[in-house]
Amino acid sequence: MTQSTASEPGAAGQRLPAGIRVFERGWLSANNVLLIDGDDTVLVDSGYVSHAEQTLALVEAALDGKPLKRLINTHLHSDHCGGNALLQRRWQPRTWIPAAEARAVAQWDVDALTYRATGQQCDRFAFDALLEDGQSMRMGGIDWQVIAAPGHDPHAVMLFAPAERILISGDALWQHGFGVIFPELDGDSGFAEQEAVLRRIAELDVRLVIPGHGSPFTDVGAALERANGRLDYLRADPRRNAAHALKVLVKFKLLEQRQMTRDALLQWMAQAPLLERVRLRYLDGAPLPEVLQQVVTGLVKAGAATVDGDTVCNSD
Repeated sequence: MTQSTASEPGAAGQRLPAGIRVFERGWLSANNVLLIDGDDTVLVDSGYVSHAEQTLALVEAALDGKPLKRLINTHLHSDHCGGNALLQRRWQPRTWIPAAEARAVAQWDVDALTYRATGQQCDRFAFDALLEDGQSMRMGGIDWQVIAAPGHDPHAVMLFAPAERILISGDALWQHGFGVIFPELDGDSGFAEQEAVLRRIAELDVRLVIPGHGSPFTDVGAALERANGRLDYLRADPRRNAAHALKVLVKFKLLEQRQMTRDALLQWMAQAPLLERVRLRYLDGAPLPEVLQQVVTGLVKAGAATVDGDTVCNSD
């Protein structure tokens, strides 16, 4: 079961408006942001597919008999939209996705959507409307702006409420960093885009950030400084971003499965095309067992995994 805590309106240090609740979900499932204004109900991001039932239960309890009217995704990585299908079956909410993902979702192209590449899962869902840079929408009685946020994901967006100075940042900014810069893993530009996104956030005069993972925070300047430092570190040697991505993807799989034998992990890695491309591009084609050993050693050192004989276990 994933961690799940709700940041209540007025909770110490959060200063959330009355119409916003944040369900902090841990790392397998992204945070869910629920906005309510009378009968208008909106959920931003829906977590991972294996936690969809919990997402539904959390939202249903908070809505207290009301239906969910709208569902919005900051981007379509599996940990942000894996609950979409179940929520759509329950309430048929009008669903908004980043505009550049429309064709991939309509055709359910799991390669374009990266689910096959990362060896992750997502139940097929539909969409009704598109999110575009500069667009305005009202949620929770508050006016929000859609802001393009390429870097971690080339099609991602953020949501900013100028009057409240609140930013729903997705994976563009966390309190201690940001998401893996995935485009760079395939040799595409991502570092420059992430730098531009951080600069854009600095220009917004943000009071409170609701990130895709971790608790809402108000020390925005310090978070941006840490993020820029992290970006400089990764940019100086792209192999660092690649090594970090491997650890993140293996950790994600362990969060999903709780524990796996080394053979099962090797089989999963061999069937995830992105991991193979990273191995060839950044690790000089090192044998897969050697790559796995390096990743597991790093996770164990960081306290993110344990090893019991031939089994690698998630430590959270």
